[in-house]
Amino acid sequence: MTSAILEKPSSAPLAPSSSSPVSRPPIPKPTSLLVGLDLGTNKSCVLAGPAGNSDITVSKVVPSVVGYVKDGIVDGIITGNAKVLFGEEALSQMLHVELATPLAEGVIAHPESARDFMQHIRHLADPTGRAEIRAVVGVPANAGEPAREAIRRSASGIFSHILLIPEPFLAALGYRDDSRVKQAGYVDPVINSLFIDIGGGTSDLCLVQGYFPTRDDQISIPFAGDAIDKLIFDGLNRTYPNNGLSLITIRDIKEAHAYVGPSRKPLEVKVVIGGKSRTLELGDAIGNACNALIDKIYPALTTLIASASSDSVVTLLQNIIVTGGGSQIRGIDTVLQKKLSDDGFETPKVRLAGQDFQRYVAIGALKAARAARDNQWQVLLG
Repeated sequence: MTSAILEKPSSAPLAPSSSSPVSRPPIPKPTSLLVGLDLGTNKSCVLAGPAGNSDITVSKVVPSVVGYVKDGIVDGIITGNAKVLFGEEALSQMLHVELATPLAEGVIAHPESARDFMQHIRHLADPTGRAEIRAVVGVPANAGEPAREAIRRSASGIFSHILLIPEPFLAALGYRDDSRVKQAGYVDPVINSLFIDIGGGTSDLCLVQGYFPTRDDQISIPFAGDAIDKLIFDGLNRTYPNNGLSLITIRDIKEAHAYVGPSRKPLEVKVVIGGKSRTLELGDAIGNACNALIDKIYPALTTLIASASSDSVVTLLQNIIVTGGGSQIRGIDTVLQKKLSDDGFETPKVRLAGQDFQRYVAIGALKAARAARDNQWQVLLG
């Protein structure tokens, strides 16, 4: 009789057979993040929030400047011995970096620094670096295909998808008070308005009438804040030769004292020249430069008004909105409104977008990102 022999089971784990799949933890799906970006010549604004709700998790305004640290800088001078700085940090280290401005006249002028700046924007929106980001980016009115392609190249591999929309339309979308849209008496800027967006590189005018504007609805003028700075700089050098003031200082002076309309002399400004305090009379230099902006944008304004349908123009004239940095020039709304009235336009009303002017394009861009259909996004491969 044969007896069965029972063996003690081995405590060692059995090796998986070739036919048995190895159990692995699931790979987490990347977080989906939406970004609204106003990529400005002088300042950029980025807003970010998760897809699927209306939360805003990031809201930042940053100077559009990249600083490349000079060779030979002593260890410890730059925090973390970083080689590239951005925004305010780059400006604060002007002695130790070579400054690069990625954009000029509203379009990318230096591709390398533009790509570095885009990477910085991504880091601001997603410090973890793990999210899949879809970004709506504002572009100047009537930006051509080369300008658009330059943005796409700079963002390739940094954002997963991108959508480019004219800045004035986004400004209208951002300025719109969604909570009041259905209230009686609320004038919806997205339905019928004319936006004047004055930035650093361009002044963009756009008819906004409920749809994405066509090329005929927009006018972009390469004359804005930077051009005003240059005119003030030149006028100052004629009156005060060899004053040594930089364009950065001139910009600060302009932002504090800019005005349009009749001369506001005396307009005395204290500056430091050669280590000594001096008081300069800048009433004419600032006034002449800023009034040159009116001379540029007013003909474009009347051209767009004339192109509007007769059924829409009366309401349109009540809803002319000035936004962007140029909206902070004292008297710009009053002067434009008076010129329209003097030229016979029916009870025009020009108003300023308000103190949140730096964020309206980015707010509109984030709204557009949340409303965009899948087939509207352009895929950006790394």
